[in-house]
Amino acid sequence: MNNPPVPAVRLAGVMKRFGDFAALNDVNLEIAAGEKVVICGPSGSGKSTLIRCINHIEQHDGGQIVVNGIKLDRSADSIAQVRSVTGMVFQNFNLFPHMTILDNCTIAPRTTLKLSRAEAEARAMELLAKVRIGDQAGKYPSQLSGGQQQRAAIARSLCMQPGIMLFDEPTSALDPEMVKEVLETMKTLAGEGMTMICVTHEMGFAREVADRVVFMDRGSIMEQGRPDEFFGNPQTDRARQFLSQIIH
Repeated sequence: MNNPPVPAVRLAGVMKRFGDFAALNDVNLEIAAGEKVVICGPSGSGKSTLIRCINHIEQHDGGQIVVNGIKLDRSADSIAQVRSVTGMVFQNFNLFPHMTILDNCTIAPRTTLKLSRAEAEARAMELLAKVRIGDQAGKYPSQLSGGQQQRAAIARSLCMQPGIMLFDEPTSALDPEMVKEVLETMKTLAGEGMTMICVTHEMGFAREVADRVVFMDRGSIMEQGRPDEFFGNPQTDRARQFLSQIIH
């Protein structure tokens, strides 16, 4: 009898408080390897806190988080192991301004994975070409558009060869005309089978790419389902209200 596959991410009873405020309240969620999950909900619902707890940018206060079979606790070893299999893309790029795009992409593989400069640069150039900014490798972040910077940030994460990509509202800081190029890059990753957890308000992306939409409010998961189910027939009044405000 075959054992069931290990989930890419499992959250069981996860809690997170900021003072008296419960940012996450008994969150239970399993994400399969290769699954694309979009997390949506109003501001302050806990979406970004949840994704930041998965790779310990925020430390959860209760419950259990397991990533690729690694139980995330407060030990430096477990944090390092989890971060070695997850890539994180933030709202605001977080590129080093004093380094070229190529150097931004190679510093972690060289220091953490101990790749040679040649190996790291070859990997970086391949991935920068993949996100369609290979010709920008020698430039500094300030010389790139917002969309190009975010694609550079995606390439930088991919240079570490993660099995799971976490996106925390990756288009929210972009001008509208730059959103499409970043979403196209994310769609390419999705098509290649990357496990993806994406906090976003881009509902068109959720409809097209997600295997599952998770709707959060007040620190809890209110409902979840396939995109056609969630958008076509939301089960809760709160989800219906949310969708009526963002889809016109």
